[in-house]
Amino acid sequence: MQTINVSTEGSVSTITLNNGKVNAISPQTINEINAALDEAEKNEYVVIITGQPGMFCAGYDLKTMKESPEAAISLVTAGSTLAHRMLSFPCPIIAACSGHAVAKGGFLLLSCDYRIGIEGNFKIGLNEVAIGMTMHHAGIEIARNRIPVNFLNRSVINAEMFNPQTAIQAGFLDTVVEAEQLMSVAKLAAKQMQGLHMTAFRQTKLKERQASLAALDNAIATDADEGFMF
Repeated sequence: MQTINVSTEGSVSTITLNNGKVNAISPQTINEINAALDEAEKNEYVVIITGQPGMFCAGYDLKTMKESPEAAISLVTAGSTLAHRMLSFPCPIIAACSGHAVAKGGFLLLSCDYRIGIEGNFKIGLNEVAIGMTMHHAGIEIARNRIPVNFLNRSVINAEMFNPQTAIQAGFLDTVVEAEQLMSVAKLAAKQMQGLHMTAFRQTKLKERQASLAALDNAIATDADEGFMF
């Protein structure tokens, strides 16, 4: 059974996370997202990533994380590598955050080019420290790249959760709309981004993120060597 659904409309590819109640990110999910990104890259599609109503993503698959230290390291390394790919992806990636976005869900938001959330009593943020996980180096680098300095400690060290409006200030979202408007606003943003010169977009994106992508490369390697502390 697939853990994502992919649909294409014109030059827009929509990836919908669909892995249980919390849209957990498993090794299979990462493989499926990468396959969808392969297709989008080949066709120069703008990508929209979304989840189920009320739940964007609540983090990594706990079964895999508890299986063994090696399985946990492998999954987090794959997830960090996916974030690197998204941050350097040659076409725009839009997050249509359909509800809660916690842990890896928050990192998915931080890896997208434009992030749309919805009004509601939803939690958005990085809860690793709260659940007993020392934040990995790659996570810190991803956060450092997108979270304003006055929210960085609150997010990474204090594991503070934010509501959608505060998540804009904290760097996880760019705008918030009513739930029924989410996909229409995301598709409008995709249409606007289709008007960009894609070569200029790609080159500017890589130039602006050159230092942070290099730091993320080093962080991924360090995490693989050191492992994680729970």
